[in-house]
Formats: sequence, C-alpha cells, structure tokens
Amino acid sequence: MKLLKTILDIPANPTGLCALSINHSNSYVAYPGSLTTGEIVLYDGHSLKPVCTIAAHEGTLAAIAFNSSGSRLASASEKGTVIRVFSVPDGQKLYEFRRGMKRYVTISSLAFSMDSQFLCASSNTETVHIFKLEHLANSRPEEPSTWTGYMGKMFLAASSYLPTQVSDMMNQDRAFATGRLGFSGHRNICTLATIQKLPRLLVVSSSGHLYVYNLDPQDGGDCVLIKTHSLLGSGTSEENKENDLRPPLPQSYAATVARPSASAASTVPGYSEDGGALRGEVIPEHEFATGPVCLDDENEFPPITSCRGDQQDKATPS
Repeated sequence: MKLLKTILDIPANPTGLCALSINHSNSYVAYPGSLTTGEIVLYDGHSLKPVCTIAAHEGTLAAIAFNSSGSRLASASEKGTVIRVFSVPDGQKLYEFRRGMKRYVTISSLAFSMDSQFLCASSNTETVHIFKLEHLANSRPEEPSTWTGYMGKMFLAASSYLPTQVSDMMNQDRAFATGRLGFSGHRNICTLATIQKLPRLLVVSSSGHLYVYNLDPQDGGDCVLIKTHSLLGSGTSEENKENDLRPPLPQSYAATVARPSASAASTVPGYSEDGGALRGEVIPEHEFATGPVCLDDENEFPPITSCRGDQQDKATPS
C-alpha cells in the first residue's frame, strides 16, 4: 500500500472514529471535526481536500457510516437517541430517525443495506433497530379527502406552532423493524445482507457469536432469530429451536391422540391460522414443501391397528 496523504491539524479523536467510502467514483473519508460537538468533516479522497463540514449533532459523535455508493452518510451521537442521514457531498440532511427516548445508549455500529433502502443501528442494549429509507419526493403528495387525511394535515399544521425541539421530535421516524438480542452490555457490530435471496440481519457480539435474523422488507416488525454461530473455534452452529418452523412428527397413533387439541398453526411460531406468515416474520425458502402431500405416508396418516368393535368380536366365543 502507498501512503497518499496524512491529514494533520485535526481535533483529538480518542476512539479513532472515521468512515471510508468503498465506492471508487465517490471516494470520501469522514471523521469528527470537533471534540465537543457532532461536526463531521467530509474529505475527498481524489482531490485530497476537505469538501464540507456537517453540523450533524449537538453532542459528540459515536458512529458514522457511508452507504455502498458513497452518496449517503449516517451518523449518531453519544446520546444515541437520534440517527441522521446526510447526502454526499453537499451534506444536506435527508432523514432523521429516533431510536428511543427512555434512555441514552452507546451506539456500537451503523450499516446500510447494499441497496440503501435500510439502515441498521446496534448499541449496548438488547435491541437492534432497523430504519427504512423511503424514497424522497420533490413535492409533498396531496392529502386524501378523508377524515384521517384531514386530521393528519391539521396535525402537521399545529406542529409548526410548537417549539423547534418538540416539532422535530414529532417529525422523526421510528424504527421499521427490530432485532432482539439475548444479552445487553456487550459491544457488537450489525450489518444487513441478502442470503438465499432473502434479507437478513447479522449481528456479531464481542462474546464471539454470530446471530442471523430474518427481516421482513414489507411489514417490518420483530426480526426472527434463525441461527446462532460460534466464532471462537468450536465451528458449531445452532438452529433456533424456538423458532423452528417444522412441527415434530408423531411416532404412533397413541402419541397423536395424546397431543393437545390446539391447532398446529397456533403451536408453530411464524405461522397464522390460515397458514400464512405472521407480521414481521419471513418464511425461509427451505421451509416450503418440496412436493405434494402423500396420502399413504404413515408419518402423516398413521394407520389404526385396532378398534373397539374388533376387540369385542375377538372376545365373543363362536
């Protein structure tokens, strides 16, 4: 590797926070521009000159990340309550998301999906938040001529009379989907990927475990944990038995009768009564039936070996 440039005269950066765009056409470097405020300096990797300074947050920066094309930059402060997305290279604010209001957290990582439609954020809490980046329109669409549309229009008009901090909070979007971790307090890194043509949420913790979740790109909701893999040399992976979509097969007719009378759909996580997926859950492709149901399959339809009438006929002497 060849050293191209050494950036000097920058503020102290105790955590070494910086982000690099992986796109060759939009080669930028982002780093904190202040030790006390959330300023971001955008540096052009081609011209080797600063492009602009973005006033992203009031507090100190905790995480920054580019998207795959280098046209978007996400940031979060040490409070961890608000996540913002800016355009590159002009630094205009495009999106503003609120992670929560109950407590301050430490944001561990930010990551865009490859298509830049989603942004995930992990922290020292047990929840990973996924935000959806809706397409921006040049003009605001007309409100529908319904009571709901009228109330929404009045709500937006009333928010303009409120203090800036309150109105900004009301206009901030919430998480589109969430992934629940079985721990908190551990540093972790999250990312979004497409595996087997399905969107997945991947989380790696400092304990050496990789967690794989399903993500519903249409309805969002709670992401379903489908696999846990150990990265500490054991080489073993565990399927999530709690969310296993395959019901156990009965061993005999007696076992079938002894089972509770509840419907199979109500006992299988991820399925509704009509056989469809629940909100926020995506059925993996390998869970679908590979062929027609065989009516002569004894596992599906166990034979009846005896009945009460036959036993009475055998007991009656001829």
